[in-house]
Amino acid sequence: MTIYKKQPRDLKTTSTATAAESAARTSAGLDELFSASARTATVQRVTGETDITLTLTLDGTGSCDINTGVPFFDHMLNAFGRHGLFDLKVEALGDTEVDAHHTVEDTGIVLGRAFAQALGDKARITRFADVAIPMDETLVMAAVDISGRGQAYCDLPLPTERVGTFDTELAVEFFYAFARDAGVTLHVRELAGANSHHIIEAAFKAVGRAMRHACEYDARVRGIPSTKGSL
Repeated sequence: MTIYKKQPRDLKTTSTATAAESAARTSAGLDELFSASARTATVQRVTGETDITLTLTLDGTGSCDINTGVPFFDHMLNAFGRHGLFDLKVEALGDTEVDAHHTVEDTGIVLGRAFAQALGDKARITRFADVAIPMDETLVMAAVDISGRGQAYCDLPLPTERVGTFDTELAVEFFYAFARDAGVTLHVRELAGANSHHIIEAAFKAVGRAMRHACEYDARVRGIPSTKGSL
């Protein structure tokens, strides 16, 4: 009589394979879920000083079409969108014959609202991110918490009052408005710098990149990334 012996199971190998397969299925399922729900928003805001329409896609490629009537500001928004990989379309009419203050600040308000809408309930997002961006002699750090508490803290000493015709203090006004209406806690700090153009551009790139990482989905997160259960 032939006796067949049952081979022992390699529990460790089986367990590892099962875990890997489960992780792969979870990742595939999340990818399918995330690709099915486009995170976009279109916001229009009209006041006696500005008329702004903005469309934002969070999971984009960095395609930007910016027309604010303030060329240097257009350049900065392009840097923000390109390095954040956000698709961004902005059409703004403002009282630039007075100055650019209303246009820049109000664009920050509208962009912040678009982020808040596109993020929805904020389920499964990374939430926190920080980056440091160099630009020649300049180094600027940005840190973000998509907390629901809109506030900005900016330490950006600028050596000149203007870059071309652009009032450099408006960069900080933009970040204040953006953070408030996006509902994010934002820190922007100049670690090194001597050229106003470089400092402002590095700041916009840093904030764009930090927002990109904070908005990205984390496949290991279930629900809202908060001990309170809401953001």
